[in-house]
Amino acid sequence: MSGIMTQIFMFLVIWWLTLFAVLPWGIRRTEQNEAGHDPGAPANPMLLKKAIITTVIAAIIWGVAFLFFRVYGFTLLELIDRFGF
Repeated sequence: MSGIMTQIFMFLVIWWLTLFAVLPWGIRRTEQNEAGHDPGAPANPMLLKKAIITTVIAAIIWGVAFLFFRVYGFTLLELIDRFGF
């Protein structure tokens, strides 16, 4: 894995996957249903807070992957062979 564009793409993929894992955290349904509103919609989705949490978690995951691939010199095929995926 080389190149800045590869690293950016890798971070973005990790970020989106992490976002979908973080989105359900702390969701509470609205107590009062109004006409035209989905009864399952969250009362306070806290999207900015979840975006920040997602960025921190994704940066940690990306950093570990960066260490394996760039610093330690592993390739994806070596990791697959070593762990038998």
